[in-house]
Amino acid sequence: MPFRTWEEFGAWLLGAPLRVLLILLIALLVRWLLFRAIRQVEESAMEKVDSRRLSKVDQVWAGVTGTDLERRKQRTLTLGSLLRSISTLIIFTIALLTILAEFGVPLGPMLASAGVGGVALGFGAQSLVKDFLSGIFMIIEDQYGVGDVVDTGEAVGTVEEVGLRITRLRDAQGVVWFIRNGEIVRIGNQSQGWAVATVDLPVAATTEPADALPVLRRVAEQMYADQDWADKLMEAPSVAGVESVTAGTMTLRMFVKTLPGEQWATSRALRARALAALKAEGIKEPGYGLYGPQPPEG
Repeated sequence: MPFRTWEEFGAWLLGAPLRVLLILLIALLVRWLLFRAIRQVEESAMEKVDSRRLSKVDQVWAGVTGTDLERRKQRTLTLGSLLRSISTLIIFTIALLTILAEFGVPLGPMLASAGVGGVALGFGAQSLVKDFLSGIFMIIEDQYGVGDVVDTGEAVGTVEEVGLRITRLRDAQGVVWFIRNGEIVRIGNQSQGWAVATVDLPVAATTEPADALPVLRRVAEQMYADQDWADKLMEAPSVAGVESVTAGTMTLRMFVKTLPGEQWATSRALRARALAALKAEGIKEPGYGLYGPQPPEG
């Protein structure tokens, strides 16, 4: 027995072990208080997101979509999880160092060794640290989220998963891309706020613009008045006019401002309506005669 009397053992037991227990209890209490504060901030942020759920008409004017709101929820939960992990690491690291000091372990050499080891690890894992830091700032700044169509420079596709280290995309061919956040230099997000669809319509170069452009303007007005598209368009499609004339072809251009993610379906529908209207008016197609019925031969 290292202690000469039971009184010495009792005095020791009420000394260092009791202080260690108090340190652990204080660490757990601080961790619980921090987790509670983080949870309250999360709930407050989620309530604000829910309060911003607008009707589809209001969403068009405000530029806020259901996808945007869901992404804000995901970002709030991700940041909350990150804060909980960081706070747990810091609290228990401090508690461990305090406990070691209670048992007389010299912390100076240990901290110096840890510093040297940290520097060596930092040089060896700097790419990993870069990935994590880029992921943290990407989430905080809300550069993109799940469901967004983005151009990372290496790949273009729909975001399927956003992590602190990697981002997973799926392109139009179904290929899944795993991209390290630290390697992403630029991001082109096609799903934030609003989008613009550009529709080019080729007609014969001999077509009078004064004959074709009113047809396209009528198509734009009809589409904007269509209830099936009213909640997807932020404003009526516009007819820019003649874009180019080359090799017997005159290209007419239209623009339409849509909610994010709707630009592709909208451009296809607008192009189909415009071609049908040109065909009905007998506007000439480049190189093949008329969009409409061909005149009888002879």
